[in-house]
Amino acid sequence: MRGAVWLVLIACVVVLTYLILKKNLGIGWLAVFGAHMALAAIALYIINYSGWITQVYIPINPVTMGTVTILGLPGIALLLGLKMMLFGQVV
Repeated sequence: MRGAVWLVLIACVVVLTYLILKKNLGIGWLAVFGAHMALAAIALYIINYSGWITQVYIPINPVTMGTVTILGLPGIALLLGLKMMLFGQVV
């Protein structure tokens, strides 16, 4: 099973590298992705420590960062909604 996981990981890296080189994306997309990631971290930090929503804490980890990076502000709303529904927290 472990070998299959490594095989899939290596195949994904090879295909991703091929796509990046084929489309001549350069490193511009990496700068945009980094900026989105930084803004997502700042937004989650503000939500957690500003006191606007005191009963809800969203941990800053790769899953939440990825959600907010890809979805933006609706991602924060999604995480808040999931947190409140799954753990019975009411704002």
